[in-house]
This record gives sequence, structure tokens and C-alpha cells, in this order.
Amino acid sequence: MSLQQPGIQREPFAVASRFREDFFDCLAARGDELFELVDALLCADGPVTSPVDLTLVAEHRRGHGAMYEALNHGSVDVPRLRQVLAGLPMPRAADGRLVLAVDVSNWLRPDAPTSADRLFCHVYGRSGRSSDQFIPGWPYSFVAALESGRTSWCQLLDAVRLGPEDDVAEVTVVQLRRVVTNLIEMGRWHIGDRDILVVFDAGYDAPRMAYLLDGLPVEVLGRMRSDRVMRRQTPSRKEYALAYPQGGRPPKHGKEFRFAKSDTWGDPDAATAQVTDRYGTARAMTRDRIHPRLTTRSAWIDHTGELPIIEGTLIRLEVDRLPGGGDPLPLWLWSSATGLTGEDIDVRWQAFLRRFDIEHLFRLMKQTLGWTRPKLRTPEAGERWTWLIIAAHTQIRLLRGAAADLRRPWEKPAELGRLTPARVRRGFRNLRPNLPCPARPPKPNRPGPGRPLGSKNRYPATRYDVGKTVRRPETIAKRDQVRP
Repeated sequence: MSLQQPGIQREPFAVASRFREDFFDCLAARGDELFELVDALLCADGPVTSPVDLTLVAEHRRGHGAMYEALNHGSVDVPRLRQVLAGLPMPRAADGRLVLAVDVSNWLRPDAPTSADRLFCHVYGRSGRSSDQFIPGWPYSFVAALESGRTSWCQLLDAVRLGPEDDVAEVTVVQLRRVVTNLIEMGRWHIGDRDILVVFDAGYDAPRMAYLLDGLPVEVLGRMRSDRVMRRQTPSRKEYALAYPQGGRPPKHGKEFRFAKSDTWGDPDAATAQVTDRYGTARAMTRDRIHPRLTTRSAWIDHTGELPIIEGTLIRLEVDRLPGGGDPLPLWLWSSATGLTGEDIDVRWQAFLRRFDIEHLFRLMKQTLGWTRPKLRTPEAGERWTWLIIAAHTQIRLLRGAAADLRRPWEKPAELGRLTPARVRRGFRNLRPNLPCPARPPKPNRPGPGRPLGSKNRYPATRYDVGKTVRRPETIAKRDQVRP
């Protein structure tokens, strides 16, 4: 029996112990092997290069055959595990609200023709954005809770693999509704709290996401392309009568607001300036009640009734410099909230900058925990491995307050409570004896004979095509041509 060292906080061990027991209860079939595989992930020395190497770790008491059998035929109660993750202590922003980031990360599988449901994933080459490529793989949509301040920590809450028939926006909306519902049911959000801030990048249409998430206590904040054209607030009948005394039909939309033409901007409704260490002076200007002019095309082609007017606050952010020395181009953000004050504006653009913390998480998952290393054939096995990675990262986060700084001689000492996830994982083996291990010891067994030596495979695997299987029409005319 291992005793805790004096001076170590007991609360992280208590929370991590409860999570380990709840996580084990979520493992239905081959649960002992899947649980030990997560411990081997956390106790392995250095980055994970192959899952079969994890069977050589001392904490993994079973053979490599049991590991592959668990990944291919095991079972994880994902709905229950989602609720367990939602019930953990959540990081919050400076104003006390929950901030969720949504992003897609790709598990590239270019050399796996026998793996189903692969899509063409957009990636950038080594030489920059000018050499982007489309490589077959499995894209996953992740939802994580962000912390305040500069950090590489965040809490993963959900992961969904995007299939060939899925619409990214619709799948993301279902995913977010499930996450927010779990947070409310687990007591992480109560009536009277600030709305949950959901941050998107430019790959999502922020006004459409705000419309699809209507009815939830959330506020959508997304980056907009710099070539967008939106509309101002619709003038009232009195304003229109004064501007056009000759009469006429009142307009449905206000004047154009072109991001690329400053003469259409007018005076800002609010402006702030804040001095930062990394970006110099950050200046933000807002225009209230800006909305897009929707048409019955593309995503809105099946909308019935009158198209909605989705108003929000448009924020233009300028900085003096970038940390990498690049050209600091202005940043356009759109929030579904209206009537924001100067303090609210600063909270929004600072929360958007925190969205990039999820990129550190993706790098940790791929380079250290080996998320994309296994050569798994079926997408179901890939989903089981993904949830094991999420469970491993969650334990790292819960134990960061109890881990010692086991730094290399060439590494700088970290401040108290500022260890990176990789350094916390480095000391997990020393913390594991203080945690419960519900996995049962393995039973002695004799391996099967396998395929006879020299025999040929009489059941070749099926080859699958890559790409979307559903092509959505862009116009009503094309839609009517498809329909019988």
C-alpha cells in the first residue's frame, strides 16, 4: 500500500478517484482491458507511437491479443460517459461563465482503403496556407470547456466522428444541445447564471449556428470572413418616412455593411482600447444589430416560411503586432448578443483568443497520447480509442494540482500550479498507487492457434470509396431536379 506524501493536496485524488470508478462503470464489454489500456497510456515513458507497445508497460497486465480484442469488440457507454464528464468541476472565464469551444480535428488515414466512412480532410502543408491539401481521414468534432488566461489546459466534453452523410452544422448543433443539456442536468449551469458562451472559428456560419441553437441559454461568438457583406438594423416606419417622404414599400433590411469598405461602416456604437503584453494595444469597435441578408439557397434552401433576421453585435479587433511577427490583419467577430458595453466587448474578444487553446490539446492528443497512431480498420474501433484518449486527458487534468515537476535537466522550472499536461502525465506513474484500480486481475489463458502457416486469406477485406455520399443542392432549381 502506497501512502500519500505530506504536503500533497488530497482533493485532486478524491475527484480523480471518483472519475476512475465512474469511467470503469462506463466500460461494458472488455472493461478491464480498456481500463488498463488507459493507465498504460498515462504511465508510458515518452510519446505513444503504437498501441501494441503499451502492452509492454508494467501497468498493463494483459497481452497484445486482449488489447486488439478490446479495441475491436469492446463497448463504451458513451452517453453515460458524457454525463460523467459534464459533472466534473468545470473551468470558467474571468466573469464566471462557461466558455465552450468547438472545432474539428482530423485523424488522417490516407493508406487505409479498407476503412469505411473516410472523408477528404482539409490540411495545410509544411510551407503554409498556400499548399493546402485534401487527405482521406476521419474528421472528429470536439467540444471543450476553456479556461481564462494563457494556458494549454481545457476540459474535453464530447467528440463526434463526422460521417459521409453528415452536415457539419447540423451535427454540431445536436452535439452542443447534448452537451448543454448534460451541463444543466449535472448542475454546472443554473437559472440566473450568465449564458454559456460558445466560440466558433470562421469555418462555421455564426448567425446560422445562433438560429439553430435558439432556445438554449447560450451565446454564439464566431469569427467572420473579411469579405462578408451584412446589413444594418431595419429602419422603423418613422425613420423610413422621414428619409423617404414620397413613400414606398418599407425595406426588410438596413443599409449594407461591407467589411472591405470602410465608407460603409459609419460611427461605432462602442469602442475600447486595452494594452496587452503579446499584441500591444488591442482596439475593438462594435456595431450593434448587424445581421446577414439570407436567401433561399445553400443551407437555407429547405427553410419554410419567411427567412429570419438574425441580429447581433459585430466586433472589429485591431492589434499592433503578432507574437510570430506576421502582419496583424484586423479580426471580425460576430456575437449573437446585442447591446454590449465596453467591458462586455473585451470579454468577448479575449474569450475568442482563448479558443486557440484547443489547438494545444489536439497537439497533445496526437503527438504525446498517440490519438492518430493506431492503424485501426473500423471507424467504431477508432471511436473507442478516441474516448479512451479523452478519459486519459481528463485524469491528467484532474491530477495537475497533485503532480510534481519531473523536469528534464534542460527544461526550465515551472511555476507552482503551471505544469503543462505533458509534465503532469510524466509523473502519473508516481500518483497511480494512490488511486483506485477497479480492473480485475487477468485470468491465465492459452492463445489460439491462429491461421495455419502458409495458408492464404480467403476473405479479403472490402474496399471503400472516399468522400461524401450525399450532395446537397445549392439552389431550388437543382433541388427540384433531384426530387421525383
